[in-house]
Amino acid sequence: MRELRIRMLAGIFLVAGVLSWAGARLWNSIGTLPSVPLAAPIVLAVIAVILLATALSIRARLKAQRERDPEAKGVDPLMAARAVVFGQASALVAALVAGMYGGAGAFLLELLDIPARRDQAIYAGFSVVAGIGVIAAAIFLERVCKLPEDDEHNGAGAAPTV
Repeated sequence: MRELRIRMLAGIFLVAGVLSWAGARLWNSIGTLPSVPLAAPIVLAVIAVILLATALSIRARLKAQRERDPEAKGVDPLMAARAVVFGQASALVAALVAGMYGGAGAFLLELLDIPARRDQAIYAGFSVVAGIGVIAAAIFLERVCKLPEDDEHNGAGAAPTV
């Protein structure tokens, strides 16, 4: 499994933001721009909390195993792999969604004198912050679940046995 790349996530965010900003300008010139839902930042924040709780739980279990705690619960490798895949997928979607709401929010900054558009700009801003929280939690989860390097088999010091 490949690690998340911050540059790739930032690229997704920027491309989605520019396309969303252009789409919002076009849509507003043709008709009425759809509103930014209040649930968007809430859902992203819930996902960030779930990812963070999972990472902290796995980290605590791994620490207890390293310290040889007799009551330590083990970490199922398949469960850890599923958590990492969920985190990576969440980070990719969060980068896309945060970029979309960031572009829409940037367009809505021109319309802050209208109270409804001001509220939507605030929701869009919170969505971007919550999306960044999802990305940060996913990267933290990935770092927690990363396996240590196996120097024995990767380095030049490993000699073939006869």
